Amino acid sequence: MIKADIVKRLSDGLKLQEKDALVVVDTILDIMRKIIAEQGRLEIRDFGVFQTKVRKPRIGRNPKNKVEYPIPPRRVVTFKMGKEVKLARLQSPPSPTESEEANN
Repeated sequence: MIKADIVKRLSDGLKLQEKDALVVVDTILDIMRKIIAEQGRLEIRDFGVFQTKVRKPRIGRNPKNKVEYPIPPRRVVTFKMGKEVKLARLQSPPSPTESEEANN
C-alpha cells in the first residue's frame, strides 16, 4: 500500500474530495515527522511506537574488490507494532509478497 491508497480510502470513508484527503494525510505525516525528529519517539496507543536509534559504526566491504571501508554511526527510525496491530496482522492472510518469500 502506498500513500495514494491511504488517500483514496480516506476520501471514500469520509466522503471527502481526494485533494482534501491528501491535505489531511500530508498534515498528519508532517506532524509525525516533526515529532520523531524533535523528540525521538512517537507512541500511538494500540498502533505502535516509532523511535529513533543510533546504529553503531561498522566495517563495510566492496563485494567486487573486497576493499574494506568504515561506515559511520547513523540515526535510524524503528517501528514496533502495538498489540492490536500485531493481532490483526497475524489473523490476516499472507500478502502475495509474503507468500513468494516463503516459497523461496
